Amino acid sequence: MNDDEPDLQSEAAVRAQIAHLRQEHQDLDAAVCALEAQPQADQLQVARLKKKKLVLRDQITKLEDGLTPDIIA
Repeated sequence: MNDDEPDLQSEAAVRAQIAHLRQEHQDLDAAVCALEAQPQADQLQVARLKKKKLVLRDQITKLEDGLTPDIIA
């Protein structure tokens, strides 16, 4: 077994997790849009969904930053 193989597997797992989180983020975005389109939209629920979207965005950014190697100039 190659020393690089576990790194490739973990990178693939992180990329899969990022893809899952992005899909969840898009689903929340669609839900927010649908709620906001209603005449009597529940603003508390909209705010909660938007907060979840921000948390997901932070998680995605953190995972993506972990994939990017640190380059010392």
